[in-house]
Amino acid sequence: MVQVAHLLSGLACAALAVAAGAQTPRERVDFGKREFESKCAACHGVSGKGNGPLAELLTRRTPDLTLLAKQNGGVLPIARMYEAIEAGNLPAHGTRDMPVWGREYRLQAGEYYGELPYDPEAYVRARILTLIEYVHRIQAK
Repeated sequence: MVQVAHLLSGLACAALAVAAGAQTPRERVDFGKREFESKCAACHGVSGKGNGPLAELLTRRTPDLTLLAKQNGGVLPIARMYEAIEAGNLPAHGTRDMPVWGREYRLQAGEYYGELPYDPEAYVRARILTLIEYVHRIQAK
């Protein structure tokens, strides 16, 4: 009886290994790019160069996000970016053309988690840092 259990266990492991090998590899999701395309590309453009379809409707010129580091001595201004995204505090946006994404993210988290316990600040921080990491990757060299 013990040998049968071992045999069945071995067959189950082999079947799982074959099934795992037969699956097609999943494509890695680029959360930063997805976030950028859904939240920023309408104004900043898919490439981040400030040429999005809504850019001409804004009160001020939409900045080229690919030049942020170059315009800041080669260093991406992460703290300033975080503040602009989270609170919308950016003088270049004049009368608040840029949405206050921190508030939007908190509302989305509340809708998603509902009554479940969660940390809204950690949720917002993760979304913003993912976005900033993507902007870092699209910087002009």
